[in-house]
Amino acid sequence: LTTQLIELGIPFSDPMAEGPVIQAANIRALAAGTTTDQVFDLVERVRARTDVPLAFMTYANVVFSCGIDRFAARAHEAGVQGLILPDVPFEEKDEFALPCRAHGIELISLVAPTSDDRVAMIAREADGFLYCVSSLGVTGVRSSIATDVGAMVRLAKEAAPDVPCAIGFGIATPEQARAMAAVADGVIVGSAIVRIVAEHGRNAAPQVAAYARSMKEACRAAG
Repeated sequence: LTTQLIELGIPFSDPMAEGPVIQAANIRALAAGTTTDQVFDLVERVRARTDVPLAFMTYANVVFSCGIDRFAARAHEAGVQGLILPDVPFEEKDEFALPCRAHGIELISLVAPTSDDRVAMIAREADGFLYCVSSLGVTGVRSSIATDVGAMVRLAKEAAPDVPCAIGFGIATPEQARAMAAVADGVIVGSAIVRIVAEHGRNAAPQVAAYARSMKEACRAAG
């Protein structure tokens, strides 16, 4: 739980897996004129200051409209290591995974509480890490996580012991982070950070840093 990865969203007009917080962030970004090429430029500026691994999270249409091979090549050139496309079914991933792999980009697979016997199959073919969705529905802060995420992680680990499993969707508090870190290799936090940015705008950096620090410490406390 010492490796860090920053997930950077590329805005899309119809994000089916996103709850209200990230939907609103997409709307703000698109209204401000944000383009995919501008996000690539942003990554290059970030790369000049840090070598922390970066992964894009966006939707298939964004990549497809850019040209899958061109997108993967440009992402690699900018310094991105991974790509998460929540609307691409496992059975159709090769259209994206093969160009990504050719350019050194890892297409991250997702499993959900409804994946059942598909968990092992998906885990065995996973690149980078396995994104374990903690709850049914869309992204967003949840007061509690009722799914037996540990069982899902165990299934994945039995099939692919060397593939790290990270849990996302709904994790917002240090207590939740500690509980999830106790059963997985990583914890993914999105909406809670986006909400802080929405509240504080250009002055959000100190608040985001303090929040991220508290979550990191909670993960470390889980051992």
